[in-house]
Amino acid sequence: MTPEARGPVISLMLAVPDASVAAQWYAQALGATELWNLGSVVGLAVEGAPFFLGEPENNGWDTPTALRTRTARVEVFVDDPDSFIERAVAAGADGSVDEIRNHEMPWGVHRQGGFLDPFGHLWLVGDRSPLRAPGSVGEQLDSPMADSAKYAAGQRRAERPAVAAGDLDPAWNGHRVRTIPRAEAS
Repeated sequence: MTPEARGPVISLMLAVPDASVAAQWYAQALGATELWNLGSVVGLAVEGAPFFLGEPENNGWDTPTALRTRTARVEVFVDDPDSFIERAVAAGADGSVDEIRNHEMPWGVHRQGGFLDPFGHLWLVGDRSPLRAPGSVGEQLDSPMADSAKYAAGQRRAERPAVAAGDLDPAWNGHRVRTIPRAEAS
């Protein structure tokens, strides 16, 4: 046990037909670095965020290609989503599935787009604004970035038209949005 308590790290393992080939693609397309390689299972990280690749072996999961459907949606939050997506597309990803654009969210503008990697996984890549949204863990951090995000989110919220609580937001993939009454936002 370490002297300092650490929170959990949530990651994912993507099912791929050939972990070594996939690891090479993710290194080229996303700048992933190899943490370890067991042959059919490879640990990778992108700027410190870990994820894993695995070759299914009749053990209860499979690749999107074998299942003929997407099995997960990978969400990535970065400083520059445009560049992240451009790099993946230059390496062979399909960037037409979700063109990058600005989405109006309860906390302000969220820039996001996506791509389909060559192994059938859908990646949505956006700026870090959801991590700094009011009430999020990011907002609770005691940092200048969190303070400026709170100010910017409050300013943007006051400038946009009201959205009724529970409305479906088509710009946020049809998810229901939680709205904050203007009195609370001040």
